[in-house]
Amino acid sequence: MAQATLTNGRGQRITLDGTTVDQLRAKLRGSLLQPDDPGYDEARTIWNAMIDRRPAIIVRCVGVADVVQAVNFAREHDLLVAVRGGGHNIAGNAVCDGGLMIDLSAMKSVRVDPVARRAFVEPGATLGDMDRETQAFGLATPLGINSTTGVAGLTLGGGFGWLSRKHGMTVDNLVSADVVTADGKLVRANEKENAELFWGIRGGGGNLGIVTMFEFQLHPVGPEVFSGLIVYPLDQAKTVLTRYAEFVKGMSDDLCVWVVMRKAPPLPFLPQEVHGKEVVVLAACHAGDPGEGQRAVAPLLSFGKPVGQHLGVQPYTAWQSAFDPLLTPGARNYWKSHNLTNLTGAAIDAVVQQLTSLPSPQCEIFFGLIGGKASRIPRDATAYAHRDTLFAMNIHGRWEQASEDERGIAWTRHAFQSMTPYATGGVYVNFMTQEETDRVGAAYGPSYERLRGLKRRYDPTNLFRLNQNIAPA
Repeated sequence: MAQATLTNGRGQRITLDGTTVDQLRAKLRGSLLQPDDPGYDEARTIWNAMIDRRPAIIVRCVGVADVVQAVNFAREHDLLVAVRGGGHNIAGNAVCDGGLMIDLSAMKSVRVDPVARRAFVEPGATLGDMDRETQAFGLATPLGINSTTGVAGLTLGGGFGWLSRKHGMTVDNLVSADVVTADGKLVRANEKENAELFWGIRGGGGNLGIVTMFEFQLHPVGPEVFSGLIVYPLDQAKTVLTRYAEFVKGMSDDLCVWVVMRKAPPLPFLPQEVHGKEVVVLAACHAGDPGEGQRAVAPLLSFGKPVGQHLGVQPYTAWQSAFDPLLTPGARNYWKSHNLTNLTGAAIDAVVQQLTSLPSPQCEIFFGLIGGKASRIPRDATAYAHRDTLFAMNIHGRWEQASEDERGIAWTRHAFQSMTPYATGGVYVNFMTQEETDRVGAAYGPSYERLRGLKRRYDPTNLFRLNQNIAPA
């Protein structure tokens, strides 16, 4: 019986005796970890190595009952609470110092109903987990671009990826959800049951409860798609980006093309002399017939003179994990992000200038293209409200050593400031760091006040505060 000294919701230190802790442990089907227990350090380690926090207690849930027990325990003892799904979020809100961490990463079940085209997904599942199950039936739903990303966090913030132009945001494909609210109750939320809560979890960023099951609408995709990369040198960036900005205006919803700007990694299809040089990469995926995809992508090759290309038909699951080698866990990551409705000549000049001073070979700036169907859904249909966003721009600072922090953070912030005049003022909530509390209103946009009212209704004491937090109205 080991007592625990914890941080409460007001930042004060409290001590719980060993009996109290053991009573919680006895109620769990999963496990309870304290700092001296085997597996503790592994459980508190998440994707972004800049996050190094030590919870006093980690509850590793294996089912809904465990989640309910953990939420009730946290509420009854007024504890600081962190909720971990995939552990991929840049802000690191999955882990807290001194509080209770509710770890959902073992809840990874994905069940597919191929007839109804539905997937039932637990909150610990990653994109890779879900894609492998759904693609067994030639089905998919819009998710992100890195297979190790958690489905839960991605969805709660809105979610977008290669299929969003054709099928909308991830939240536009959420049919229902099971939610454990701050009072420890499990409720079903959909368009008919708890409809206002359902509206709020579709973009509210985990403020309103813990989702223990997501039900998604699936769509026929693949299982093979035409996709790949076209790489241009930096000295062609102005021309390539100008032609790209014009091209996307008339592009089919089947096609999605992102721009990634960085130093070229040693990809086998690139000449050795290009490795380590600044490049502009067009990353394309066509969600329809592969033959049509080849024809749709062909104009991208005429934007300049590529130094390399790797295009062809491949499994959708392979394309979904194509960027994994550049996004492995264990590096230090610091991001700043903007929403843009277009790419003007001045914006292109500004972003190209930032590529001349990359502080690390792993740093990059990308434009994630959205638009298409995602932009045609009414702004107030979900809590995710940034339907005018054509490009979600992310300035992705990434390096290996803490000694590089100062330089890398300075570059990321400078690049962010240089692009501010060309942005909408909105921001994709999943791309925000923990320090950006001044941008919370911008993240939720026109939905913010309605979300504050929901927060007051479902979490009046702000138990779920480790997120891009919405204070109860």
